[in-house]
Parts: sequence; C-alpha cells; structure tokens
Amino acid sequence: MVIRELTGGIYFGQPKGIFSDSQGVRRGVNTMAYLETEIDRIARVGFETARKRRGQLCSVDKSNVLEVSQLWRERVTAIGQDYPDVTLSHMYVDNCAMQLVRNPRQFDVILTGNLFGDILSDEAAMLTGSIGMLPSASLGEPGKPGVFEPVHGSAPDIAGQDLANPIAQVLSLAMLLRYSLNQSQAAETIENAVSRVLDQGLRTGDIMSAGCRRVGCQEMGAAIVAAIN
Repeated sequence: MVIRELTGGIYFGQPKGIFSDSQGVRRGVNTMAYLETEIDRIARVGFETARKRRGQLCSVDKSNVLEVSQLWRERVTAIGQDYPDVTLSHMYVDNCAMQLVRNPRQFDVILTGNLFGDILSDEAAMLTGSIGMLPSASLGEPGKPGVFEPVHGSAPDIAGQDLANPIAQVLSLAMLLRYSLNQSQAAETIENAVSRVLDQGLRTGDIMSAGCRRVGCQEMGAAIVAAIN
C-alpha cells in the first residue's frame, strides 16, 4: 500500500510559475516544500495503516540531495518512536522504484510525499497487471470520512459496453471497511471473495490470460456477490 501525501509538496509549493529575467530568458520554477506538521500528519496515517497490515513501514524520500527530504526523514523517524510495534525503514525514491520491479513483496506500506507517491503508485499499480484491480482512498482528518474509489478514472470510452473491471471498485469498499470503519472481518470477506473468483479463472478483458474465461463487468460483479454469499 502506498500512502501518498496529497495536499503539499511540489504541486502546491510557492513560488511557482514561468518567469522572465531582464534579458527575456524564461525560467520555470516549482518549489518542493513541506511543513513539519504536514509530515507528522501523513506519517501517523502511515504508521496506523501499517499497524493494520504486517507492521512494516518504508518511508521513501531523496534525503541525500534534498533538504525537504532531510526534514521528512527526521520527522518520520521522530513519529516512529510513538509506534514501537511498527518496523520503520527508509529508502531513496530511485532505489524504491527499482525495488518495486525487482521484489515488490518486500514492501508492506510505503510512505512518501506527493510527487514521489504520484509516480510510485502508478508503477505499483501495474504490478497487478491492470489499474482495474487497484482500490484507493483520499483520507482527511482522523475520524472523518474519506473518499474511497478505484485508482483509475471513469473510462467514458467504454461506458455502457459491459467491459469495465469492477474489482477496483469492490476492493475500495473493502478498504473503507478495514481502514475507516475498523470492520476487518467484513473487509476480509470481500477480499477473499474476489480472490476466489479470480482463482476460478474469471477475467475481464484487461486481465485476460490464456486458460481463463473472459466475462463482462456484470458477470464479474455477480460472481463476486455469489462468492460473498
């Protein structure tokens, strides 16, 4: 699971823009900046999430060259002292990108900033073979509702054709149950149902492979419901 900070970092830092100097030469500027309070907030989300999984958190930064990452690593390490039951490690973002390809099973929860998370989450999505498999959530303050949705968009190009893969949407519900409502048993029931249907060889077009049976969105959804029941 990738925990990506969404409201800070280089996408929102100031100053930003395209500026011209006295000679008319243009310069593009974006500022990567984080307050320590922003880092502390997302770090706690990461540690709390790791507690509900395998208890391993890998914080990803570029602290060997970026001062903002040096503060990131310092604050994540400090917050980690409140979570002695979670194993914390640190990794540079370029190495993390390589390790996701080399051995993705080594990771449990990845915690990172906005830019790095944007890139790494898309890379991680393709480890499953399709973004149609990936649930996601945008979370606010603890105790307040988040937005749970597939990592992909609405795919208007295939609307009404019974082609979409519903698994990401179904697993987004499981994510809501597990991480916001603390209903881990209900979440596991849904996750196990999806696994059983895939084990039966049912596949939508985006994940179709030899020896499996291709189905549409409706049949895949009905099969998952049947497996839950």
